[in-house]
Amino acid sequence: MKSYIYPFEKLEVWKISQDLVKETYEIVSDFPTTEKYNINSQIKRAVISISSNLAEGAGRASKADRAHFTNIAYTSALECMSLILVSERLGFINCEACKAYRKKMNLLTNKINSYYKYQISNGNHLRDTKIQ
Repeated sequence: MKSYIYPFEKLEVWKISQDLVKETYEIVSDFPTTEKYNINSQIKRAVISISSNLAEGAGRASKADRAHFTNIAYTSALECMSLILVSERLGFINCEACKAYRKKMNLLTNKINSYYKYQISNGNHLRDTKIQ
């Protein structure tokens, strides 16, 4: 029996956000244990919020609602990047790791922004779209 694939799972932007979740968890696993409930936890919540809001928006009926949740995903991405920059400043990650993360985040935020613009201008329901 074939598993049902939810519409958000077909979105490249959602797939990229899932990859970033995994990478973020790997990065913060090396943070000091004293940060377990501080910046470590906050970064995890922010990065998970990206894909969660993309998924939640996919289930909304109106164009405005879908775009609203995409916008929340974008702001969560900005929060996550800010926390990574703070982590670099505090010495939890090195400059090269931060640069690599920024490059991936740039790709993701550009995709989210394009998806948002598409939603605002087109308004077709997610099931009718093929964002690649």
